[in-house]
Amino acid sequence: MEACLPAVPEKLYAVKIISKVKLIREGKAKTAISEKNALAKLGFGKHPGFLKLYNAFQDPTHLYLVIDVAPGGDLQLLVKEYGSFSTRVARYYAAQIVDAVLWMHAQGILHRDLKPENALLDSDLRIKLADFGCAYVAQNPDDLAPRKSTFVGSAAYVSPELLDKTLKTTSAASDLWAIGCIVFYLVTGALAFLAPTDYLTFKKIEVLDYTFPDGFDEDARDLVERLLVLDPSDRLGVAPKSGPDALRAHPFFAGRTQTADETPSARTLPTPTSPPIDWSTLWTCKPPKPETGIRAPTPADEERSFDSFVADFGRARID
Repeated sequence: MEACLPAVPEKLYAVKIISKVKLIREGKAKTAISEKNALAKLGFGKHPGFLKLYNAFQDPTHLYLVIDVAPGGDLQLLVKEYGSFSTRVARYYAAQIVDAVLWMHAQGILHRDLKPENALLDSDLRIKLADFGCAYVAQNPDDLAPRKSTFVGSAAYVSPELLDKTLKTTSAASDLWAIGCIVFYLVTGALAFLAPTDYLTFKKIEVLDYTFPDGFDEDARDLVERLLVLDPSDRLGVAPKSGPDALRAHPFFAGRTQTADETPSARTLPTPTSPPIDWSTLWTCKPPKPETGIRAPTPADEERSFDSFVADFGRARID
């Protein structure tokens, strides 16, 4: 009589395929090594906020990274779907990013390209940080002091110290700057620093040229203003003037509910009860259902009209 073996549940994996020719052509061979090393090191700690690396291999033309599947898409797509997040939802996702980044820093790793597109979502819509091609992995986990760096990151989220010609540095404070930009994006559905070109975007970053729209939550505004600080040493969460505990203890994460007299748009916007962040259950509690905040999603017909305009403009001929 044959023994019946228990069925092994199927598990899906994602495979990131990287062209060797493209890496060499663009001078980015080191980015693949950085990503593999960062993911391998983060996997040992078992923090739930990161994609897990299961294997890495290569053939003559490509590199392959076998990682977790993120069926929920990414945070940018989710924000676009809802236009912007309510304070309650923005608070939850900001807290998950903060918790993951602070833990990552404790392991001696800088991401250096934090943005909503690199915050993937699992099947329960919990954060999984990804894309570590710009990462820095320190030999000593306690050494994330400012260091000279070539340009890394994305224009709208790059920190001013990297743009400073006399500094050109990145540090743990650079990731915290990016978190400030992300919080702004979650609440408004728009970039804090936006211009027609990267050069003009950088000019805005260098002088803190951004504005808060009506209805922006008061505590969220205070958090953004404490993170978007030109001097890296003055940012909330940066030692020795501050630290991780101070960042987690910020009032934005305490769950104060906005009242009608604090914002002109409160009469037309829902203001559900916003419970404080419980950092001990952040990754096990049920995520809040996404809901729209101060900016409504763009109607589908408007998106199609804009896409048509771009397509027609691209087809235009000058005789």
